[in-house]
Amino acid sequence: MKILVTDDSKMARKMVIKILNDVLNENVEIFEGQNGQEALDLYKEHLPKIVFLDLTMPVMDGFEALAKIKEFDKNAKVVIISADIQKLSMDKALQLGAFNFIKKPIDLEKMQQILSKINELDK
Repeated sequence: MKILVTDDSKMARKMVIKILNDVLNENVEIFEGQNGQEALDLYKEHLPKIVFLDLTMPVMDGFEALAKIKEFDKNAKVVIISADIQKLSMDKALQLGAFNFIKKPIDLEKMQQILSKINELDK
């Protein structure tokens, strides 16, 4: 399974990847992006099954990256992981097609729920 983790914070990316590795016992290929433009480019190149995306990033923010990824692939599964939990931001992300919106930091239980939901859709 291919997964894309995009956040301008290296520490935040490492935390998400660690939880992914703790939850998944299958062969996983993880790609990392530091901004929305990298997320879009990596998505187009690798077509990951899931994208974990921060909102506040340089070059291209998460909202724009989400919109462009969904424009490229309307079936993309993009999970927003952000410290910005204002209702306006959550609503905007969901309107743009986010699969889910999670407050940072993501924990093991929440990650398991997200991955289970995505696996259910693939059946």
